[in-house]
Amino acid sequence: SEGKNVFKVGSRKSELALIQTNIVIEELKKIYPNHFYEIVTMDTIGDQILDKPLPKIGQKSLFTRELETALLNDEVDLLVHSLKDMPTALPSGLAIGAILEREDSRDALLLHPKHRGLTLASLSENSIIGTSSLRRAAQLKRNFPKLIVKDIRGNLQTRLRKLNQGLYDGIILAVAGVHRMGWEDRISQILSETEMLYAVGQGALAIECRKKDCSLFSGLYHVDTALCCIAERSLLNTLGGGCSAPVAVHSRLDSDGTQYLTAAVWSLDGRETLQKSASTTVAKQDLQNGDCLSEVSFCGITEDCIGKYYIRQAVKLGVDLANNLIEKGALKIIEDAKNMSER
Repeated sequence: SEGKNVFKVGSRKSELALIQTNIVIEELKKIYPNHFYEIVTMDTIGDQILDKPLPKIGQKSLFTRELETALLNDEVDLLVHSLKDMPTALPSGLAIGAILEREDSRDALLLHPKHRGLTLASLSENSIIGTSSLRRAAQLKRNFPKLIVKDIRGNLQTRLRKLNQGLYDGIILAVAGVHRMGWEDRISQILSETEMLYAVGQGALAIECRKKDCSLFSGLYHVDTALCCIAERSLLNTLGGGCSAPVAVHSRLDSDGTQYLTAAVWSLDGRETLQKSASTTVAKQDLQNGDCLSEVSFCGITEDCIGKYYIRQAVKLGVDLANNLIEKGALKIIEDAKNMSER
């Protein structure tokens, strides 16, 4: 950018996107207190096409492509994304420069005020639940078959308005987004791991930058979050799923360096499901010294070491678990779901 001390930050236009961009800018100011920060907003395909369910638009990078073009053309210096919106393969020359500490990664049920105090289990039969996600829809149909799942599009304010108007009895949103919007008091239920697994990368914010600029932002990496998200993204990448595939995860990293990952895939009606779990150690002391390679790029993340942990093990955890699911028939379930959702 012109003038050495300006960071031009690319963002989607929605209120949530701008809140998230400002969260990242506040963190950047701790490292670069003397820089100026200019937010450059733009609409993406996913923001513009609101009359179709996401899978029917039929493109990957629905919420990132226009921003990435600006980044490649040097019109902005970095992008702020919800990591769950980022495809696992990034355009050539771009990388994930940092992943910030994850907010709550779970999903939340928001209900129409007349249902206050109820849960998915206690709502009456044929109550209508809105979601734009195949992953959430499949799990709702499997775990709460008495409910009716309907598509809902638009930014978070639009969805909340449709809920308040009574078009839906409830909607499912990411807890992190609800928190960032300041709507905690509207959450009726936070869904547990047994009720709903979350999307790959959910709850984490990421910086996307030009590969050559990665070192500028690496100070913002939150190690535990990054390792969990690397395993999750490696799994999704191996399964070939985009952001809209009915694939979901649950992951954690314990203080002793043991990393756990659970993953599942569903048919669109939720009837067919495969779920597997695995664990590994990512603590560097458990591996030979000198095993660290720099400039190894995994699913858009560069650098092979983060803090005292070893990325390659996290990648392997995701890849191996995906291959385990593939052996059990996951690819056919994903492919069938994709074909049905694009009709």
